[in-house]
Amino acid sequence: MQVDFYQLSRDPVEQVLPAIAGRILDMGARLLVVAQEPERLERISAGLWAGPPESFLAHGRSGEGAESMQPVLLAADCAAANGARHIALADGLWREEALQFERAFYFFDSETIEGARASWRDLSKREGVTPRFWRQEGRKWVQGP
Repeated sequence: MQVDFYQLSRDPVEQVLPAIAGRILDMGARLLVVAQEPERLERISAGLWAGPPESFLAHGRSGEGAESMQPVLLAADCAAANGARHIALADGLWREEALQFERAFYFFDSETIEGARASWRDLSKREGVTPRFWRQEGRKWVQGP
């Protein structure tokens, strides 16, 4: 199980997540995006709409119906009603349920960095979990040590 830690220092999650969601959809997979705050989910939804028409990322919100048909599902919890095997934790909070997925993307910023550090220490000791760290350098993402 792979957990990718993304330290947001330049761009907010709603600007970063669409590229990752696009890659997951290109692989023929589905994504569950989790955040507690409805406002954050709304910004992420707007970000998924914001690209050029050819890069449209079909998505829906949990509780709006037809969840099982959504390639990208936005939700407040880790219940993958769309059958997703990839999860994006978009609010800087680690959830143990993420370990039930094939791959987790854990986005954190300066306000949630302490929780991310504690999660890294914990997850790096677990059998079968491979944590990877990514940071922004200009407009590029580079893998850290």
